[in-house]
Amino acid sequence: MKKIIRICCWLFIATTLNAQTFSTEKKQDAQGYTYEVVKNDPTGVRVYTLANGLKVYLAQNTDEPRIQTYIPVRTGSNNDPADNTGLAHYLEHMVFKGTSKIGTQNWETERKLIAQISDLYEQHKAETDPEKKKALYKKIDEVSQEASKYSVANEYDKLISSLGAKGTNAHTSLNETVYKNNIPSNELEKWMIVEKERFSELVLRLFHTELEAVYEEFNRSQDNDGRLVNFELMSALFPDTPYGQQTTIGKSEHLKNPSMVAIHNYFNTYYVPNNMAIVLVGDLDFDKTIKKVDQYFGTFKYKELPMKKLVTEKPMTSIVTREVKSPTAERLTMAWRTSGVGTKEAMMADMLSEILSNNGDVGLIDLNINQKQLALNAGAFASVFNDYGYLGMTLSTREGQTLEEGRDLLLAQLDKIKKGEFDDWMLQATINNMKLNRMRTFESGDGLATSLYRVFIQGRSWEQNLAEINEYAEITKADIVKFANDFCKDNYVIVYKRKGVNDKLVRVSNPKITPVQLNRDAQSEFYKDFAMLTTTELAPVFVDYKKEIQSKKVKNTNISFVKNNTNTISSVYFVFNMGSDHDKKLQLAAGLLDYLGTDKMSAEDVKKEFYKIGISTGVNVTNDMTYISLTGLENNLPKGIALLEEVLRTIKPDQEVYNTQVAAILNNRENAKKRKESILNALVNYAKYGKESRFRDILSEKELREMKVNELTDLIKSVTQYQHQIFFYGNDLKPIVNALEKHHNLAANKAIPAPKVYPEPETANKVYFANYDMVQAEMTRVAKGDKYNTALAGTVNVFNSYFGSGLSSIVFQEIRESKSLAYSARANYGMANDKNLHDYMTVSIGTQANKLPEAVDAISALLADMPKIEKQFNNAKESSLKQIASSRIIKSNIFFSMLNAKKLGFDYDIRKDTYKSIQNLTLNSTNEFFTQEVKTKQYNTAIIGKKETLDFEALKKLGQLEEVTLEEIFNY
Repeated sequence: MKKIIRICCWLFIATTLNAQTFSTEKKQDAQGYTYEVVKNDPTGVRVYTLANGLKVYLAQNTDEPRIQTYIPVRTGSNNDPADNTGLAHYLEHMVFKGTSKIGTQNWETERKLIAQISDLYEQHKAETDPEKKKALYKKIDEVSQEASKYSVANEYDKLISSLGAKGTNAHTSLNETVYKNNIPSNELEKWMIVEKERFSELVLRLFHTELEAVYEEFNRSQDNDGRLVNFELMSALFPDTPYGQQTTIGKSEHLKNPSMVAIHNYFNTYYVPNNMAIVLVGDLDFDKTIKKVDQYFGTFKYKELPMKKLVTEKPMTSIVTREVKSPTAERLTMAWRTSGVGTKEAMMADMLSEILSNNGDVGLIDLNINQKQLALNAGAFASVFNDYGYLGMTLSTREGQTLEEGRDLLLAQLDKIKKGEFDDWMLQATINNMKLNRMRTFESGDGLATSLYRVFIQGRSWEQNLAEINEYAEITKADIVKFANDFCKDNYVIVYKRKGVNDKLVRVSNPKITPVQLNRDAQSEFYKDFAMLTTTELAPVFVDYKKEIQSKKVKNTNISFVKNNTNTISSVYFVFNMGSDHDKKLQLAAGLLDYLGTDKMSAEDVKKEFYKIGISTGVNVTNDMTYISLTGLENNLPKGIALLEEVLRTIKPDQEVYNTQVAAILNNRENAKKRKESILNALVNYAKYGKESRFRDILSEKELREMKVNELTDLIKSVTQYQHQIFFYGNDLKPIVNALEKHHNLAANKAIPAPKVYPEPETANKVYFANYDMVQAEMTRVAKGDKYNTALAGTVNVFNSYFGSGLSSIVFQEIRESKSLAYSARANYGMANDKNLHDYMTVSIGTQANKLPEAVDAISALLADMPKIEKQFNNAKESSLKQIASSRIIKSNIFFSMLNAKKLGFDYDIRKDTYKSIQNLTLNSTNEFFTQEVKTKQYNTAIIGKKETLDFEALKKLGQLEEVTLEEIFNY
């Protein structure tokens, strides 16, 4: 009978996710523009090619009146000159600096000074005498100071943020440089005006301060052992090509000796229309949009690209071993090199990685290593680039386990595949999950836009991308077995990340940089003209919870329903107003669900059954809430509900499994004390909440070891007896209610226990320091504010934009743009998410250790006196209004937004009040807020860094200094 049910299930999935035939069709609009569409493409993407070779990808998404924009350039660090590595990435930074029209007050004068700076850098690069190099750098600094008098810092960001843009950023990788913005749809033409000017020419303005900021990014990479492992892996996999021999961040000596001439040459060579694309996905009109794109970007001149030098890698015939040392826990990464995107080899490697490890946790590594807790965690993945790629496996060892033992565990799973020791159904289930993941990706504007820019970078057609799933579906078990045997031999790279001292860290002296002029009040003529342009304003739309959320009470449980008008992927959430504050054991019990089976099924069988029907499960325990969720094809959700209820009802205790889990928890705790990020998080929490914090209030090792697993399984079995509500996001509520009535305890009425209340102590000018071997120092200052006050919401929204976040914020400009003290610097006034809790002001900075005294003074000065620039404030205000007016609360977010509003004491969309508040906001009233809530508060400071490199006298300026131990901040 079970076999018949399983076959029926497979037939349903095959019918729902049946293969589509894709073919490209050429069409022409009424204006004469030719474009391509793909038959059976659910997204309706149109691909245009302008006369100058520029590719334009357009697609519609009307969820909200916004457009996700990407401008990808098909070049990256692989094209860096060998003696100027890091150039593509640094150029990406400089494209934000403006042009001869954007960012200047007097171009004729500024141009001559920038040319002089360029000549000085060429002399500096050629000079070998250290003292003469210092003298040249001093001259560069002097001329840069003079040139900055004529610039307008961050004017590009001011222009783009005035539109109500979000997510303004860019990234550089091996084969790509991508520029991104998310804009209101009514501002599309103004966005084009700015971007057309931006990409029309390159001006290397404020060069030496940005260069130092990039070097701070290099320092961050040195403190990130994930990156260090990847550098070694790529270097060993690709010994003959830029893939492995040129990191995107570049070499230290190249960053310290740049060539502005080389950067201009690179821009002029690769930033040409036939090597670029415009990707727009959102609330747009196809015909109007392509006409405007052609009007603004069609004027760029086509230019032949240089002949690509073909350098190929020799076949790998042996095992290549590398080591990386750092203070963090030990782990290993191993990889087999593959061919590039779209090749059969790359697809086979991808499928092989899914058989090893997948999001259903039913791969061989998932079941035979993670499920059995033979390592802390392990997994497999496939990375693919334009020319090459690799099949990778990773493993983090348990206490007492060697890296070599971890390697053997991974190889043993590969051997099982070579012998065909995996279930036949895995292939079809993997294909179905690939299709579901594609549906999820295409559901959002950003997901689809990202897929489109990647297709362009890869040099592939949209049809090839869509049809690839059909090629995957043709892969058989025999194909996988043969591939594993032929491909995965002793021809791999393995990188051991061992615990130890990293003796390869590069520490350099702090260059003497005179802070450049920011000219915050100044505007270019371009900006003044741009500000005169008008658009039809968008009216904000605030969600009506009562209208959008249908509710019905069944027995004692309220069921809420929001209709999915997009696709057939649906979700059911069981929502409990109970979290770890109510019972510390709840999170521990939830974690056990991954490892325990039932009376009739093993834990492995449970995961397999969910994976077969394409349903993913999740349990999320926060301090005050617990969410149990099911997501997948709507027609399979009733089966998922039945299976989940069976698991919760009949979960089987296993003390041995629990004991192994305890060992892993304790192992992870020790590893956390070795990771910079975990230590900083614990330190900031300690500075904020002190010793009586939720973070430190954990189950002790003694409590964990003495606990009986039955306590936890009984807690799991009892959870649905507590009062709760259910939320369904989908199309048809009736089958879901039927399944719930059949399998779920809708009469649950057990009272929620009272939560433990944690104090929020006053911050009192205390400085807490933790020692860690690193290049940078990271500092966070935090001040306790008043309890949540909705009247402040509008002010806080604009204040954060104006003062502390974004490229044109006061903090960013002062710390990074002017003084070049950090790569990352931000300030944020965080409003409480509960009406009974307090707000907190937070300022964070990561900087080279020898710059810390200057950083301390700079941050203190800003917190003592907020610069008041009317034009910049008005820009932040308009940006906030436009963001709210063009944003919509949609889909499942409607329900969760309602829950959040209730915690603050409201039953309506509180953005309505925020919007109204912003409309009446002034710079003077914002400064009053700053004085009362930021300036006059006492701050506690958390700082992590290498003790020998820090200036403790500078830290003492911030308050009473105390060095804390890891045991104090973690409480274990």
